[in-house]
Amino acid sequence: MTKKIVAINASPRTGWNTDMLIDKAAEGAASEGCEVRKFDLYKLEPHTGCVSCFGCKRKAHEGECVIKDGLKPVLDAIREADGLIVGAPNYFGDLCAQFKLFYERLVFPYLTYNKEHPCCNQHRIPVLLIMTSNAPDTLYTGMLENYRNTLTNFIGPTTVYVSGETMQVKDYSKFDWTFFDGPQRVERREKVFPKELEEARRLGASLLG
Repeated sequence: MTKKIVAINASPRTGWNTDMLIDKAAEGAASEGCEVRKFDLYKLEPHTGCVSCFGCKRKAHEGECVIKDGLKPVLDAIREADGLIVGAPNYFGDLCAQFKLFYERLVFPYLTYNKEHPCCNQHRIPVLLIMTSNAPDTLYTGMLENYRNTLTNFIGPTTVYVSGETMQVKDYSKFDWTFFDGPQRVERREKVFPKELEEARRLGASLLG
Protein backbone atom coordinates (compact mmCIF):
# COMPACT_ATOMS: atom_id res chain seq x y z
CA MET A 1 0.00 0.00 0.00
CA THR A 2 1.31 3.46 -0.91
CA LYS A 3 2.46 5.48 2.07
CA LYS A 4 0.91 8.94 2.46
CA ILE A 5 2.78 12.06 3.47
CA VAL A 6 1.18 15.40 4.32
CA ALA A 7 3.30 18.50 3.67
CA ILE A 8 2.35 21.81 5.30
CA ASN A 9 3.60 25.23 4.28
CA ALA A 10 3.01 27.70 7.13
CA SER A 11 4.75 30.55 5.32
CA PRO A 12 2.85 33.28 3.46
CA ARG A 13 5.57 33.37 0.80
CA THR A 14 4.96 30.58 -1.68
CA GLY A 15 7.95 29.76 -3.84
CA TRP A 16 10.43 31.23 -1.38
CA ASN A 17 12.79 29.81 1.27
CA THR A 18 10.44 27.80 3.50
CA ASP A 19 8.25 26.65 0.66
CA MET A 20 11.25 25.58 -1.40
CA LEU A 21 12.62 23.45 1.43
CA ILE A 22 9.23 21.85 1.99
CA ASP A 23 8.92 21.04 -1.70
CA LYS A 24 12.38 19.45 -1.69
CA ALA A 25 11.50 17.35 1.35
CA ALA A 26 8.27 16.32 -0.36
CA GLU A 27 10.25 15.47 -3.49
CA GLY A 28 12.46 13.24 -1.40
CA ALA A 29 9.47 11.46 0.09
CA ALA A 30 7.94 11.01 -3.36
CA SER A 31 11.21 9.52 -4.63
CA GLU A 32 10.67 6.72 -2.11
CA GLY A 33 7.24 5.96 -3.52
CA CYS A 34 5.20 8.05 -1.09
CA GLU A 35 2.09 9.93 -2.11
CA VAL A 36 2.46 13.54 -0.97
CA ARG A 37 -0.44 15.90 -0.34
CA LYS A 38 0.54 19.53 0.27
CA PHE A 39 -1.37 22.33 1.98
CA ASP A 40 -0.55 26.05 2.09
CA LEU A 41 -2.04 27.34 5.34
CA TYR A 42 -2.37 30.90 4.09
CA LYS A 43 -4.49 29.70 1.16
CA LEU A 44 -7.00 27.75 3.24
CA GLU A 45 -10.56 28.80 3.94
CA PRO A 46 -10.83 30.87 7.17
CA HIS A 47 -9.74 29.03 10.29
CA THR A 48 -8.68 29.69 13.87
CA GLY A 49 -6.44 28.30 16.54
CA CYS A 50 -7.82 26.21 19.39
CA VAL A 51 -10.97 27.75 20.89
CA SER A 52 -10.84 25.61 24.06
CA CYS A 53 -14.24 24.01 23.44
CA PHE A 54 -12.98 20.66 24.83
CA GLY A 55 -14.94 18.76 22.19
CA CYS A 56 -11.79 16.70 21.61
CA LYS A 57 -11.88 15.56 25.24
CA ARG A 58 -15.30 13.88 24.97
CA LYS A 59 -15.37 10.15 24.34
CA ALA A 60 -17.16 10.45 21.00
CA HIS A 61 -14.40 12.65 19.55
CA GLU A 62 -11.39 11.92 21.74
CA GLY A 63 -8.24 12.94 19.90
CA GLU A 64 -10.13 14.73 17.12
CA CYS A 65 -10.57 18.48 16.70
CA VAL A 66 -14.30 19.08 16.19
CA ILE A 67 -14.07 22.59 14.72
CA LYS A 68 -15.33 22.45 11.13
CA ASP A 69 -13.42 25.19 9.36
CA GLY A 70 -10.69 25.54 6.73
CA LEU A 71 -8.14 23.64 8.80
CA LYS A 72 -10.24 20.50 9.34
CA PRO A 73 -9.38 18.86 5.97
CA VAL A 74 -5.70 19.30 6.82
CA LEU A 75 -6.06 17.71 10.25
CA ASP A 76 -8.18 14.89 8.81
CA ALA A 77 -5.50 14.19 6.20
CA ILE A 78 -2.80 14.03 8.89
CA ARG A 79 -4.87 11.55 10.90
CA GLU A 80 -4.70 9.19 7.92
CA ALA A 81 -1.11 9.93 6.91
CA ASP A 82 2.08 7.97 7.48
CA GLY A 83 4.30 11.03 7.88
CA LEU A 84 4.20 14.81 8.25
CA ILE A 85 6.42 17.54 6.81
CA VAL A 86 5.79 21.06 8.11
CA GLY A 87 7.76 24.23 7.58
CA ALA A 88 7.49 27.74 8.98
CA PRO A 89 9.54 30.93 9.12
CA ASN A 90 10.81 32.44 12.35
CA TYR A 91 9.03 35.68 13.27
CA PHE A 92 10.17 37.59 16.36
CA GLY A 93 12.10 34.67 17.79
CA ASP A 94 9.39 32.02 17.38
CA LEU A 95 7.62 30.17 14.63
CA CYS A 96 5.06 32.29 12.82
CA ALA A 97 1.46 32.78 13.98
CA GLN A 98 -0.04 30.69 11.19
CA PHE A 99 2.08 27.74 12.32
CA LYS A 100 0.90 28.22 15.89
CA LEU A 101 -2.77 28.08 14.85
CA PHE A 102 -2.07 24.78 13.15
CA TYR A 103 0.12 23.50 16.00
CA GLU A 104 -2.57 24.14 18.63
CA ARG A 105 -5.22 22.33 16.65
CA LEU A 106 -2.88 19.44 15.81
CA VAL A 107 -1.55 18.72 19.29
CA PHE A 108 -4.23 19.70 21.81
CA PRO A 109 -6.79 17.01 20.85
CA TYR A 110 -4.31 14.32 21.93
CA LEU A 111 -3.72 15.80 25.38
CA THR A 112 -5.95 13.87 27.79
CA TYR A 113 -5.24 15.60 31.13
CA ASN A 114 -4.90 12.08 32.48
CA LYS A 115 -1.78 11.26 34.52
CA GLU A 116 -1.86 7.58 33.60
CA HIS A 117 -2.01 8.18 29.83
CA PRO A 118 -1.46 11.85 28.96
CA CYS A 119 -1.59 11.23 25.19
CA CYS A 120 -4.40 9.40 23.39
CA ASN A 121 -2.80 9.33 19.93
CA GLN A 122 -2.83 5.75 18.69
CA HIS A 123 -1.54 6.67 15.22
CA ARG A 124 1.94 8.06 15.73
CA ILE A 125 3.79 9.23 12.63
CA PRO A 126 7.26 10.71 12.01
CA VAL A 127 7.49 14.49 11.64
CA LEU A 128 9.99 16.70 9.83
CA LEU A 129 9.84 20.28 11.16
CA ILE A 130 11.63 22.85 9.00
CA MET A 131 12.32 26.40 10.15
CA THR A 132 13.81 29.28 8.17
CA SER A 133 15.26 32.39 9.77
CA ASN A 134 17.25 35.47 8.83
CA ALA A 135 19.24 34.86 12.04
CA PRO A 136 21.95 32.19 12.43
CA ASP A 137 20.61 28.65 12.56
CA THR A 138 21.95 28.07 16.09
CA LEU A 139 20.15 30.99 17.73
CA TYR A 140 16.85 29.30 18.64
CA THR A 141 17.84 25.80 19.69
CA GLY A 142 15.91 25.95 22.99
CA MET A 143 12.68 27.06 21.38
CA LEU A 144 12.94 24.42 18.68
CA GLU A 145 13.74 21.72 21.22
CA ASN A 146 10.46 22.51 22.97
CA TYR A 147 8.56 22.06 19.71
CA ARG A 148 10.48 18.89 18.93
CA ASN A 149 9.71 17.39 22.34
CA THR A 150 6.01 18.22 22.17
CA LEU A 151 5.60 16.93 18.62
CA THR A 152 7.53 13.77 19.51
CA ASN A 153 5.37 13.17 22.56
CA PHE A 154 2.01 13.77 20.87
CA ILE A 155 2.44 13.16 17.13
CA GLY A 156 5.56 11.04 16.60
CA PRO A 157 9.37 11.08 16.39
CA THR A 158 10.35 14.53 15.18
CA THR A 159 13.39 15.77 13.29
CA VAL A 160 14.12 19.51 13.17
CA TYR A 161 15.95 21.15 10.31
CA VAL A 162 16.90 24.85 10.23
CA SER A 163 18.01 27.10 7.41
CA GLY A 164 19.46 30.29 8.89
CA GLU A 165 20.72 33.58 7.50
CA THR A 166 18.26 33.28 4.65
CA MET A 167 17.93 35.74 1.80
CA GLN A 168 14.75 37.69 2.53
CA VAL A 169 14.51 39.66 -0.73
CA LYS A 170 16.08 39.51 -4.17
CA ASP A 171 17.29 43.13 -4.16
CA TYR A 172 18.64 44.44 -0.86
CA SER A 173 19.44 47.81 -2.39
CA LYS A 174 15.75 48.71 -2.18
CA PHE A 175 15.84 48.62 1.63
CA ASP A 176 17.77 50.48 4.32
CA TRP A 177 18.57 47.31 6.25
CA THR A 178 21.89 47.86 7.97
CA PHE A 179 21.43 44.69 10.06
CA PHE A 180 22.23 42.60 7.00
CA ASP A 181 25.04 42.30 4.51
CA GLY A 182 22.96 42.04 1.34
CA PRO A 183 25.71 40.74 -0.98
CA GLN A 184 26.67 38.14 1.63
CA ARG A 185 23.07 36.91 1.82
CA VAL A 186 22.86 36.68 -1.95
CA GLU A 187 26.14 34.76 -2.05
CA ARG A 188 24.92 32.39 0.65
CA ARG A 189 21.73 31.80 -1.30
CA GLU A 190 23.76 30.83 -4.34
CA LYS A 191 26.35 28.65 -2.59
CA VAL A 192 24.83 27.29 0.65
CA PHE A 193 21.08 27.18 0.11
CA PRO A 194 21.29 24.58 -2.69
CA LYS A 195 23.04 22.27 -0.23
CA GLU A 196 20.26 22.88 2.30
CA LEU A 197 17.68 22.02 -0.33
CA GLU A 198 19.45 18.73 -0.97
CA GLU A 199 19.56 18.02 2.76
CA ALA A 200 15.81 18.68 2.97
CA ARG A 201 15.33 16.23 0.11
CA ARG A 202 17.41 13.63 1.94
CA LEU A 203 15.41 14.13 5.14
CA GLY A 204 12.16 13.78 3.23
CA ALA A 205 13.38 10.60 1.57
CA SER A 206 14.35 9.09 4.93
CA LEU A 207 11.26 10.28 6.82
CA LEU A 208 9.68 6.85 6.97
CA GLY A 209 12.96 5.12 7.72
